[in-house]
Amino acid sequence: MLKHLTIAAFVAALSLGSAIAVSAETIKLRATANSNENDEDYDGLVVFKNHVEQASNGAIEVELFIGTQLCSNGSECLAGIADGNIDIVIQTSGGTANIFPFVQVLDLPYLMADDRVAEAVLANGSPFVRTMQDMVAETSDGAVRLMTIGNTGGWRNFANTQRRVMQPSDMEGLKIRTVVADLPQELVKALGASPTPIPWPELFTSFQTGVVEGSKNGITDIMNMKFPDAGLQYVTLDGHAYMGALWFMNNDRFMSLDPALRNVVSDGFYALQQATFASPKRKSIQAYQDFQAGGGDIYVPTPEEKAMFKEAAAPVYDWFKSNVDGGERIYDALVGAVAEVEAGIDKVRMADTQ
Repeated sequence: MLKHLTIAAFVAALSLGSAIAVSAETIKLRATANSNENDEDYDGLVVFKNHVEQASNGAIEVELFIGTQLCSNGSECLAGIADGNIDIVIQTSGGTANIFPFVQVLDLPYLMADDRVAEAVLANGSPFVRTMQDMVAETSDGAVRLMTIGNTGGWRNFANTQRRVMQPSDMEGLKIRTVVADLPQELVKALGASPTPIPWPELFTSFQTGVVEGSKNGITDIMNMKFPDAGLQYVTLDGHAYMGALWFMNNDRFMSLDPALRNVVSDGFYALQQATFASPKRKSIQAYQDFQAGGGDIYVPTPEEKAMFKEAAAPVYDWFKSNVDGGERIYDALVGAVAEVEAGIDKVRMADTQ
């Protein structure tokens, strides 16, 4: 689908570039997020809009479309990017996996230990990010450009309506909501629970009725969606996956800008990334307090218990490398980047604590 749209997108971008050169009119970029104004994605877009409009001296105007005005799901949104109807969009790995399956590497459990590691691995220009950008460009025949990877909700943790989960055996038999993508389902099965794909808008009712008994979410999503009111009362802070936010742009649209404006847009995405790194940390403080004030139970696994989770989830790594197109390439890139980053952090810590 993306390949068929590439030529049309290219022609559209050329036509637009000519019009800009002749008329010198304000360049308008249409950016969308399938979220709301309480979300980290919105925070990032506001920072991006402010930076780009100011740094370009008004040469670029960023139009924000929050919700489903321009597209309603990953396939629709990425098709809009490819054909040039949308300039910028944010998607999660789950929403993108049917077109770029290798992005599910961000959902592989227990590979990145904390924010310090994740933010360094996902830094613009890092070897891992460059590899993923190359793979997105190759898969889309150059129609889609991965601009940056931010965060959308902190870390994924297991939450449920039934009991405190301290180790993998406590997951046995729980019906855990997942997205349709294969990898999250494989993870849930590896831990002994039952994966149950449920659309996000139906999840509240599904908790109430017992269709599912748990989910893999960050605390801000849990509280924004009022899931405790539906019976979700147990959260285990296993931090199994960093909630990566993939920000895509129509490549021809980006390349139609003159070099100076490309720099402005690129720097805007850096500012956006930093905003989305920071936003969940601040918002999660109040979210955790509200969850506990409502009777919610929060458990932090010991290092030994977390090692048990990682060991139980290990088969997912082999499954990913064997079954996902581009899986081994992107997996090796991530693991290599994590090892390099952790070694660097250890050196800094040693120097800082002497």
